[in-house]
Amino acid sequence: MSHSVSQGAGAGASERTIGQLVADASRDLSALVRAEIALAKSEITAEVKQGAIGAGLFVGAAVFGAAGGLFVLLAIAWLLSEWLPYWAGFGIVAVVLLLVAGVLAVIGRGRIKKVGAPERTIATSKQSVEALKGHR
Repeated sequence: MSHSVSQGAGAGASERTIGQLVADASRDLSALVRAEIALAKSEITAEVKQGAIGAGLFVGAAVFGAAGGLFVLLAIAWLLSEWLPYWAGFGIVAVVLLLVAGVLAVIGRGRIKKVGAPERTIATSKQSVEALKGHR
């Protein structure tokens, strides 16, 4: 009888060890997932900031184009009655406004093109998946 009691104790210890391993693996997997999410958040935050700057420049181009166009056209309309024919004054103003809007749009487009995928997160996620596949 004492022989079967020692086998029972050994089986219980073995099951407990397997349970501990499963718990450790689960905890490690949770930590890995949390770390991947934190990395993705930090990368995406930087990319969103670049996108927001680019979008802000586009908004700036629109505001300067519209407000500047209105104010300058009104001022030119007044000035034209003194010096130039109306068509020449409006042509000059239109060219200047289009140049300013074009420069702002090109700068904004360049900023938006810099926004990319969270490459470090993708790479580490792929490594994690490969590591998990290799240990099955």
